[in-house]
Amino acid sequence: MNILAIDTSALTATAAILSDDTLLGEISTTTKLTHSQTIMPMIDELLKKVNLDISDIDLFACSEGPGSFTGLRIGIGTIKGLAYGLGKDAVGVSTLEALAHNIAFTPFLISPIMDARRGQVYNALYRYSSGKLECIKEPRALAIEELCGELTEKTVFVGDGVKVHREKITELMGENALFAPPQHQLQRAGSVAYAARNKKPISASELTAVYLRKPQAEREREEKMEN
Repeated sequence: MNILAIDTSALTATAAILSDDTLLGEISTTTKLTHSQTIMPMIDELLKKVNLDISDIDLFACSEGPGSFTGLRIGIGTIKGLAYGLGKDAVGVSTLEALAHNIAFTPFLISPIMDARRGQVYNALYRYSSGKLECIKEPRALAIEELCGELTEKTVFVGDGVKVHREKITELMGENALFAPPQHQLQRAGSVAYAARNKKPISASELTAVYLRKPQAEREREEKMEN
């Protein structure tokens, strides 16, 4: 099975093609270009490099969130369009689960964190059990201090929230805080594709975003109304 996966949930744009157990190719960039400018050219380039046509793809996958509202809309819209146009199924993968897959078979707790601003992070907790990644705390948005207060064991942090909150995490957790190296820190479409293998395929029309929080503009509007 050929799986085309993308992740546009944060600043990084990434695309990958997984064929059964072989990662045929993966492209990632972290620039200030918008995902609407980069993701389709990346997909086209990737298909050419691995000598496949878009019609050779059996399943389309993308990160479903949490993450950037605009980025998620672009990614999900792209995958919906490709899957629907070819009559193929799609899969949505939690951005946090995909980040956890960047850290393979560690004996430590895995804590993906994405910067949610205002001192908060998007987070879930994962652990490997008998070689399988298990979610032990479902995705949520919470303050970094609250998260660190929950953690009483050695924990590997991964995600763009590390760059923002590393100093505070180290201050609060000391030697119990471990951090993924740069090459495993950010979103990878290869991890999205790998996670998608074990998900139940759905029709393209059923693919939806998981935001966890309301858009900032909507939150600010509600705050003004309350005041």
